[in-house]
Amino acid sequence: MPFNVQQVRAAIEQAQGQSTNSARQFARPAVEHVSLGRGLRVVILLVLWAGGSFLAALLGLGAGGLPGAGITLPLGVIVSFFVALYISHVVRVAAQWERGVVLRLGKYHGLKGPGVMLIFPVMDTVRFVDTRLLTLDIPHQQVITVQDYRFAVSQYAQASLRDVIGSMTLDELLSERDQIQSKIASVVESRASTWGTHIDSIRLLDIDMPEDLKRMMSRQASAEREKRATITKAEGDRDAALNLAAAAATMTSSPGAMQLRTLQTLDGLGSSQSNTVVLAVPVEVLELARAIAKARGGS
Repeated sequence: MPFNVQQVRAAIEQAQGQSTNSARQFARPAVEHVSLGRGLRVVILLVLWAGGSFLAALLGLGAGGLPGAGITLPLGVIVSFFVALYISHVVRVAAQWERGVVLRLGKYHGLKGPGVMLIFPVMDTVRFVDTRLLTLDIPHQQVITVQDYRFAVSQYAQASLRDVIGSMTLDELLSERDQIQSKIASVVESRASTWGTHIDSIRLLDIDMPEDLKRMMSRQASAEREKRATITKAEGDRDAALNLAAAAATMTSSPGAMQLRTLQTLDGLGSSQSNTVVLAVPVEVLELARAIAKARGGS
């Protein structure tokens, strides 16, 4: 079925106009000014009109009798009606919760109310302002939905996860999960706070990395562990050498230290039944040989 472009455009404009009118109706306050002085103005109008007509009749009777009253009475009725109508519109009444903003010839003249106030037509204009808390019915608006902000938070969390994980080693990734969670939560919270949403916490349930990355990080971790093992072994060898040097110096300074050490060694070997120790040369013979060597060196 063919469509007429003008008809479609007219339908769209009509729909937009209806939505605008409905929005204005929704935004309009539910309570407006109620004229409380209408009854008072009617009473003033009738009293002044009757009084003016009666006064005109009395003046006519006093001036020319019944013929004079017949002339002044219609004129008095007309004049008194317009005068009474004007005076009745001077009196306005504001409710207890209202204030009247008076503009005289377009300029601010004063604030009146509540109660009876005098507003002179033609010169004065009054605007009644309700000082109570008014309830407005706001029309529906298109806002971000639950699904939208959940998707946005998920995307920000994934992007932040890649940034944070990419700057860490495997050891840091496995040992500093709390720090990773706090970094991701702070980044996502800074974005979500502008939407009126609060992120309480983010938790890492599992770490799943690509195989290539696993192999690379595993080699890096292995190299780090080998480096630490080599450094630890070198420090142990250095400490052992220092202790051996200190022991040798102690034995050198004490003549019987070497003999005691020899006896301790023999005692340690002899504690096991599977070991047999054969001492071919006594210690005294060794001492005698050392003394002879010194004597020859001295001669």
